[in-house]
Amino acid sequence: MRFTATCRRRTYASLTRGFIAVGAGAAVLLLPLFGARAASATPAPPTATASAGQPSAYTNDLDGWIKQSLAVMAEHSIPGSYEGIHRNIMRESSGNPLAVNGWDSNAAAGTPSKGLLQIIDPTFLAYHVPGTSTDSFDPVANITAACNYAADRYGSIDNVDGAY
Repeated sequence: MRFTATCRRRTYASLTRGFIAVGAGAAVLLLPLFGARAASATPAPPTATASAGQPSAYTNDLDGWIKQSLAVMAEHSIPGSYEGIHRNIMRESSGNPLAVNGWDSNAAAGTPSKGLLQIIDPTFLAYHVPGTSTDSFDPVANITAACNYAADRYGSIDNVDGAY
């Protein structure tokens, strides 16, 4: 379904108020426009939002966790890209932050791989990044520690194409 809107401006009106309806699934967002003849709205991708002096807000989903991790990684000079992180998460846990591998050699030794990037506790603790949770199931802490490990071992999470 395509939504379009036409805003006509009378030549004698000094201020025109119009509305453009932008469809996004079932949600409709009305944007007031003041003094505009026409407008095109291209929705921005969901990103972190920040005001001066206020913390960034990230969505509580895979997209938000990756973006928040990338922000922490940038502060600590840990290389990696959204695509590289996402690709590895989908292979390791299918995006489940509570995933636990109970069958491999690590699990048999009593240290199962956990979380989005399937990191074992000793590796998580060794590569934990300050400013993130110390809980290996925390999505941002898990991603950031695993990316820190991958950077040390392989140069970047982007260079990981299999179990690591």
